[in-house]
Amino acid sequence: MKFEPLFPADYGRLAPYFQGQRYPLSPYCPGSVLCWNNHLYAPSAAVEDDCLIIGYEFAKKPEDRHLIMPLRPGKGFSPGELADLTRRSGFDTVGLVPEGCLTQGVEDLFTARELEGYADYVYRTKDLVSLAGSRYSGKRNLIKQFERDHAGHTEPMSRANSRECLDFLDEWCRERDCDKDQEEELACEKTAATNGINHIETLGLSGLLVRVDGKVSAFAVASRLTQDTGVLLFEKAFARLKGLYQYLDRLCAERLFAGYEFINKECDMGIPGLAQAKRSYHPAFRVRSYALTLRK
Repeated sequence: MKFEPLFPADYGRLAPYFQGQRYPLSPYCPGSVLCWNNHLYAPSAAVEDDCLIIGYEFAKKPEDRHLIMPLRPGKGFSPGELADLTRRSGFDTVGLVPEGCLTQGVEDLFTARELEGYADYVYRTKDLVSLAGSRYSGKRNLIKQFERDHAGHTEPMSRANSRECLDFLDEWCRERDCDKDQEEELACEKTAATNGINHIETLGLSGLLVRVDGKVSAFAVASRLTQDTGVLLFEKAFARLKGLYQYLDRLCAERLFAGYEFINKECDMGIPGLAQAKRSYHPAFRVRSYALTLRK
């Protein structure tokens, strides 16, 4: 089984394997796979018959190398098939496995370990559009405050405004010192977001930005995940503009996720502040993520 490195230009040949896929975790869309490629870890892929197999190699921690669940349009994998494919791939572990894949027989062949910090938060789109009820009163008040103090102008993200989005991302990172340690998750996320901005059209992504006083001050990038769920891959806003994040978030639900019942906002990576922010929007449910390692 021969694995080749993946790059944004590979989107066209990868996308058909994701058609109709049912894995509810955020990494299972081609845009996410191709964005998350940096100096610490990089995706590669092999094709065998009608199956796409994606693996990740880790420069600093080679022992963490793993596959994700293979993709075969219209068909799933029995535990035996998954174990056989994993052995032949040269990998020992399948990571980022949605909890629904832990069917009978899996633990006869694999050791399962929950990945703490990597459970995705999933919300009902209608809840984030309406922000109805007392539990969202704080969000509504912040939006009103932003609208009172600022005239936010929104427009789709595109190649034409990509340079401005990249400049905003640099400034956003300086606010948070996310370039301080290139091995930190925020630094890796900056690289992924940069890939998404630079290749937004190539990767079939949709994006929305907000200008305040003519300057890009927030943006969000989304993609299709499953038939009823879209995934919010990146969402950034200047913290100094009170209420801007909440303003952007409601716009995303209205415009980027129209037609989807659910919005997947990815995991919190075990970062307490991020976890608190995601919980404050009251997820409908979370999808746990597991690593499956072949038994010897």
